[in-house]
Amino acid sequence: MLLAQVLNEPAISSAFLGGVLILAVGMLLWDTIEVGRNDAANIVNAVFGARILTRERAVLVAGIGVVLGASLSSGVMDTARKGIFNPAEFHFYKQVLTIYISVYVVDTILLYSYSAFGMPVSTTMTLVFELLGAAFFMGWVFVDGKDPVNWDRAGDVIQGIIWSIILSAILGYILMRISRWLMGPDSADLRMSKRVGVWIAGGLLAILAYFMVVKGMKEVAVIGDFKKWLGNAWIIDYEIGSMKSISLGETAFVLVAWLIFGGACRVIVGVYQEKAAKLLFPVLTVIGMLAMAFAFGQNDLANAAAPGLAAVTLTNSYHAGESLSAAIKPALPQWALFGCGILLVLGMSTKHAQRVTRAEVNTGSAGATVRLWAPQWCIYLAKIILKLRPSPKPSTAPKVTVNAQGKTVHYDPLRGSIIMSVSASVIATASALKLPVSTTYVAFAAVLSTGAADRIFARGDAALKMARFIWVVFSWFMAAVIAAVMAGFVALLIYQAGVLGMVLCIGANLVIRRTIKRRSDAQEERVKREAAERRHPEEYALEDED
Repeated sequence: MLLAQVLNEPAISSAFLGGVLILAVGMLLWDTIEVGRNDAANIVNAVFGARILTRERAVLVAGIGVVLGASLSSGVMDTARKGIFNPAEFHFYKQVLTIYISVYVVDTILLYSYSAFGMPVSTTMTLVFELLGAAFFMGWVFVDGKDPVNWDRAGDVIQGIIWSIILSAILGYILMRISRWLMGPDSADLRMSKRVGVWIAGGLLAILAYFMVVKGMKEVAVIGDFKKWLGNAWIIDYEIGSMKSISLGETAFVLVAWLIFGGACRVIVGVYQEKAAKLLFPVLTVIGMLAMAFAFGQNDLANAAAPGLAAVTLTNSYHAGESLSAAIKPALPQWALFGCGILLVLGMSTKHAQRVTRAEVNTGSAGATVRLWAPQWCIYLAKIILKLRPSPKPSTAPKVTVNAQGKTVHYDPLRGSIIMSVSASVIATASALKLPVSTTYVAFAAVLSTGAADRIFARGDAALKMARFIWVVFSWFMAAVIAAVMAGFVALLIYQAGVLGMVLCIGANLVIRRTIKRRSDAQEERVKREAAERRHPEEYALEDED
């Protein structure tokens, strides 16, 4: 018996299925590279901004964490693959396949466009809104009386992203203010490192250990059992409303870990003196970057791979004669995620990834002159906001220096370690809760909140930094709207026009990409020149006279 008769579905042409397979695999690889171009900034920005490692070495180290994190990401994939909408609500395979393919057509050009202009954008948010838009448009046109979009789950995801931004900003600001107050401007000072720095480092390591291991890796059997044991340890009985008791096991774990890590750091600094004090926070920043990369692999990489791998699975299930509801259940292979991790690292090494990294680092830079662009309305609004401040106090950040290679050190390792620790902890917790939280938004919030704690807006190009922040946040809302609307229209076009629709969409993708490349390259040169003019006005004044 034909599958179409079993499913009461018109037979899908071989050409359409072939196009789906080609697009699913090809665009999956393409989209993974685009994810690397943009989200690379969020993984390596602290190490790069503090000039602890060269960008090439930072990408290599971060790549190891990304690939390892992908092996523990199945829960988040389920959210991205069938949490935002319910494929079983659709009548036919072709409708669901079209949704997954349309997501990639829009996502590749959207991520490329943002990366080309050095704008950080959330891979998770674009994916969620693309799935939501494509499913809503397809359901509105083809599914009578049923809404395939899981609005409750979509709302949970969006709320999770918003709360993660708020939490990251608050934690980053508080930890930075306290740490700077205790350590002062020189994070490598031996006396202060012995008295305070080792305990700050121990606390950050304890937080990383708790959120990355206890929260982020609870699916591992041994760690899951350990977490259950912690949950049942040191229970205090009381009655407040509906709460009857509380366990202090996890709190005790963090405190004990703090003492162990802090004590170990104290011994190391005591033995190796100045050398250890100088390396204390740089090493902690690299460890935080590894943890961030691991959390990224659990979250964003899985999200990017899920639609394409789901489309391949559905195509195979169609040939095997399985029902649509049964076809969405198989797990996604880990070897595929490993391959995607390699491609993501390649994307992290591209020129556009460097633009995103540089722009984000400059936005949070403690320096007086930065290399950024923002629209005039953002600059005007930023100036108004800065004027509303009470009498500005001087910046508490260390003076910006230049390293041996002539590169600007935008912030010190103390701030870099806090950025990485806060970001990795928030993302790991979200992954444990199976919420595809935004790595981009969390990291950007940590960079800006720690910068605000250091009063970076008291120096130089303060209005431009603030304007760039406003422009980036505004662009996030634009990205959500563009992703949903465009994915919806692309899905309808591909479903109605079949292979011709696929060809038209890919052609439009390439044309837009070429236009974006030309305009972004021109803007990059213009911004570079404007920054040089502000830094060395006397040289350009003489040039104008000539």
